[in-house]
Amino acid sequence: MKQSLHNNHAALLHKIETIENDVKNLKLSVLKKLAPSAKKNISFKGILKGIDITEKDIALAKKSLCSKIKA
Repeated sequence: MKQSLHNNHAALLHKIETIENDVKNLKLSVLKKLAPSAKKNISFKGILKGIDITEKDIALAKKSLCSKIKA
C-alpha cells in the first residue's frame, strides 16, 4: 500500500514538473515573438532627397509648433 502511494506521488510530481517545463517553454516562446526584432531603422534622408528646406520653412514650422504652447 505504501509503495503504490509513493509511486502515485512520484508520478504526480513528475507530471507537475513536466507541466512546469511546458509552461516555461511557452513563456519563452511568447516572449521571443513579442520582443522587438533587430529591424533596420528607416532613415528620412531618402524621403527628403532633392527637397530644399529654407529658413522661412523652419520659421513657419517653429511658429506652428510654438503657437500651441502658452507661456
